[in-house]
Amino acid sequence: MAFRGWPEEAIEFFDGLEVDNTKVYWLEHKSVYENSVRRPMEELLADLEREFGEGRIFRPYRDVRFSKDKSPYKTQIAATQEKGGYISLSSQGLGCGSGMYMMAPDQLERYRAGVDENTTGRKIEKIVGDLRTKGIEVSAHGELKSAPRGYDKDHPRIDLLKLKGLIAWTQWPVGAWLGTPKAKDRIVEFLHTVKPMNRWLDTQVGPSTMPPARR
Repeated sequence: MAFRGWPEEAIEFFDGLEVDNTKVYWLEHKSVYENSVRRPMEELLADLEREFGEGRIFRPYRDVRFSKDKSPYKTQIAATQEKGGYISLSSQGLGCGSGMYMMAPDQLERYRAGVDENTTGRKIEKIVGDLRTKGIEVSAHGELKSAPRGYDKDHPRIDLLKLKGLIAWTQWPVGAWLGTPKAKDRIVEFLHTVKPMNRWLDTQVGPSTMPPARR
């Protein structure tokens, strides 16, 4: 079945889960999660698969082994796409991201070299500037407080050099559109808009060639 949006029950489910994050609540509302939250996400990913690759939905359970917060369930549903997209839905609305969130050391080295070099560096600087002008957040999971080793603190693109990754992100608050196919249209528009950034990353950075244990 084609994606038709998320019904109001999806947002109500997460509103309730934020207040009562317990197994009792989960079991009492599991059918709402399956039918009003997860099923629309599955339909959305199926609609997007041809252009953006196969999607995978994350488990709804939190890993609480090393966390002080022992709440058992995530208060959002999230999924990744084979070609670098990330989609999430929560009581706050619909979010979509793309890029390289966590770079391995060899990727980070190539990224910084690409930012440093005049031609490729100016290109990504312009791409990032254009995205921010359109209201899209461009950031990373972390950044250095000072210049990376081997780079001048007065480098013209020092802000990009400090980043430990490069991701674009946008979020739309809850509205009537969320219950219609327009939700998919917004995601597709975003993923098209960030394609220049992803092409730059694919060309200048690419996948890690390091053994998994060393990343």
